Amino acid sequence: MSAQPKIRLRGLTKAFGDKVVLDGIDLDVMAGTSMVVIGGSGSGKSVLLKCILGLIEPDAGSIEIDGKNILALDRAGREEARKHIGMLFQNGALFDSLPVWENVAFGLLAQKKVERRAARAIAAGVLAQVGLADSVGDLWPSELSGGMQKRVGLARAIAAQPDVLFFDEPTTGLDPIMGAVIDGLIVDCVKKLGSTAIAITHDMASAKRIGDRAAMLFKGRIVWQGAASELMDSGNAMVDQFTHGRREGPIQMELRK
Repeated sequence: MSAQPKIRLRGLTKAFGDKVVLDGIDLDVMAGTSMVVIGGSGSGKSVLLKCILGLIEPDAGSIEIDGKNILALDRAGREEARKHIGMLFQNGALFDSLPVWENVAFGLLAQKKVERRAARAIAAGVLAQVGLADSVGDLWPSELSGGMQKRVGLARAIAAQPDVLFFDEPTTGLDPIMGAVIDGLIVDCVKKLGSTAIAITHDMASAKRIGDRAAMLFKGRIVWQGAASELMDSGNAMVDQFTHGRREGPIQMELRK
């Protein structure tokens, strides 16, 4: 028998009015692996992530983590499941009114897992993991560069040592070198924690660096799954057009209808 997936989606559907955004998504992510989900704007990537996080309620389907359908849990059960999830948001989503160290330790403090003094020490250790000095903890988010904000966001995501990590466009707005640095930190952190990760991105270089597996969404459906290393040579016309940035191909033909 095959091992049970860490994350298992079946028949996941979500519509907003007449617009179907997710149209029966089936996806397995095995424990300790990283899945990257690619696709153009409006393909459903962000909605998929928000459904798994519990920020949006799907219309139908199941979302299993460790074999438990989190959609069938009560509020307390869902909150407990979310405690084991870390998230790196696209724009960092740092709290401007809190110093960096409190941003990093926010989840720990909010859940009252540690006292403030201990939280400050934990934040320092996690900041070091993403290549930032302890002194950065006393700065305000507005004093950080874009790359540093991404690092702080990553530090916050891993502070509670989560089983599952989500990354929303982790390299958006970064230059190619800083993007590669962030990707490297993500890979290192995921491996160190032994976490299972899902990243959504349209950056092909990032997708290949982060992912073990990859899937492409188009009009709310998964049209291809495979090894992330095969993204540039998948043999699928839609994937090839998207990954190579070609104007002509089945995606454009679909849009012309």
